[in-house]
Amino acid sequence: MEILWVLIALLMLGFVVMPYLRRRRGTIEQVPPGHPDAADPANYGFVREEELDIRMPGPDQDLLDVLDLVQRTQDYRAAQQLLAGTDAESELRWQRVQAFAGAASLELQQRPGGVGEAPGGQWLRVWRTEAPKDPAGAAVHAEFLVQQAWRTATPGTDEFRIIMEEAREACGEAALLAPGDPVPSIVELSVARGLGYSQKDFEQVWLKILDRAPAHMGAHLAALHYWCEKWHGSRQEAYAFAEAAAARAPRGSLLAAMPLFAVFEHLPEVNLVSGFYQSEVVTRAIHGALHAVHSARPGDPMLAHVRHLLVFFLVRSERWAEAMSQLIHVDGHVGALPWTLSSDPAGEFAVYRALAVAGYEANGGNPATLPH
Repeated sequence: MEILWVLIALLMLGFVVMPYLRRRRGTIEQVPPGHPDAADPANYGFVREEELDIRMPGPDQDLLDVLDLVQRTQDYRAAQQLLAGTDAESELRWQRVQAFAGAASLELQQRPGGVGEAPGGQWLRVWRTEAPKDPAGAAVHAEFLVQQAWRTATPGTDEFRIIMEEAREACGEAALLAPGDPVPSIVELSVARGLGYSQKDFEQVWLKILDRAPAHMGAHLAALHYWCEKWHGSRQEAYAFAEAAAARAPRGSLLAAMPLFAVFEHLPEVNLVSGFYQSEVVTRAIHGALHAVHSARPGDPMLAHVRHLLVFFLVRSERWAEAMSQLIHVDGHVGALPWTLSSDPAGEFAVYRALAVAGYEANGGNPATLPH
């Protein structure tokens, strides 16, 4: 019986991705103009797959310029200046802290060092040595340790626990250097998930964040992971957390999209239920996210995160025109859920983009009818 279910799943997967695979691998059969399989994302001005930026969900040219300078010169001071000029309570500062920490972690992974060779990410070590009282450097270092734990060790092992304990201490140091800064506590949310804080201890960290930045979307997404079924909560607790955040969301806040992230975190591994993506719970979550996107301020750094997840759900729901409306805003950058869960984020995004274009054109759409 299990083999039968596997065969059914493979058959359904084939129906979904076969048109795209024919386009990507060079087709054997000819398709007439106007056929869905002939749809070409390039006709809409979309970026070629190999040019998609997998580092960030959306553009932040100042960050890219500074990252390039820091990695080229191994001088941390440009990063220090950029973070010093970024509002401490903003989503942008949290994203930039993550980006600098991630860059140092990846450098170390690529160049672990050895005889006669300095390890990668040396600029972060120098930053902490030369400016030990700098709160920005302390926050980046704490997030660097968290990313190192998840990237290099297995949760539950002694190695993972040791790195996470060090990260917890680093969070405490960063918090002392900037008492009103929510970022060290946001970093600690990942530590709490990794070390399995009790719900009481987790709530203590969470209350600090609510006191300093109650509408911080990035913090809510980090907290949601803790409450998920696969970590220390349940589907019901995660949904309740997301729905409560959406209910208290101030006007213009993207917190109204939180239920969609909760649905995503609890998707079944293989879904064989017809119409799942048109179900009431998914449809309601999509509508909440669309409302959040439409009412958010254009420059909100978290807007791209919500749009990317909407692309995933709108394509799965066969709401092609709405998916295309989101794609025109995020195309070019794919450093966001759900694409970053893939070993090939650009390729995964390109699959959904091609399916959106094909579905849009199969229902009478074309580049001239797509609103910008």
